[in-house]
Amino acid sequence: MTTTVSILHYFPVKGLSAQTLEAVTLTPGQGMPQDRRFAITHGATTFDVVSPAWRPKSNFLALMRDERLATLDARYDAASCTLVLLRNGRQVAKGRIDTPTGRLLIEQFLAAYMKDAAVPPPYKVIEAPGHMFSDIEEKAVSLINLASCKDLERVTQAPVDPRRFRGNLLLSDLAPWAEAQWVGKRLRVGETLLEVFKNIRRCAATEVNPVTGERDMPVLKSLMNGYGHVNCGVYARVIEGGTVRPGDTVTVVEA
Repeated sequence: MTTTVSILHYFPVKGLSAQTLEAVTLTPGQGMPQDRRFAITHGATTFDVVSPAWRPKSNFLALMRDERLATLDARYDAASCTLVLLRNGRQVAKGRIDTPTGRLLIEQFLAAYMKDAAVPPPYKVIEAPGHMFSDIEEKAVSLINLASCKDLERVTQAPVDPRRFRGNLLLSDLAPWAEAQWVGKRLRVGETLLEVFKNIRRCAATEVNPVTGERDMPVLKSLMNGYGHVNCGVYARVIEGGTVRPGDTVTVVEA
């Protein structure tokens, strides 16, 4: 079988739901365009917008702790930088989040919706030009093997939605867990060249149902019991840029 790109996802606001792309142009040394461009800070954050530096996800609203975020359907228009939040199909907030007024509209909604969160308000939508609010310090794209998610169902004895793993490139026609063998290798993906450099160690965010917001599956325990680790997916840095589309082949080109 030929490994292919099945789905392209990016997450404009850290902690909120994915956006699907029909194509993406990657640039060397960068992540997916606008991926984790924004984040939502809380009253105890140590992130400094004036002097941005990588900070752990605990500094932001995130599914590992704030599972109620998963009950919001976030729809982002990149051209206008407008974020629409829906709850049960109904619009509950809308704002252009590259402007103070637009951010305030989203923040006012979050203040009410997240009032029982484990972290204190105020909740602020932030960005820092050139900064990516990733779970790791290096800018990268994440690759998820759909067959690994499917194989995990043998352990969980329940369907495993790949969206739990919040990946950028979701791959099909690859043997389960074969992606772990790519660490240290280069991949030709569409027009791009990627270098896989790290397995993705999972956190409690994966235990949250991406539709209902319920913490309904012990994914970390299942990974450890079934495979002896808590990894799923890999990080890759962009070496050569270009366009990637669903259906593009993925080929190992260098050991």
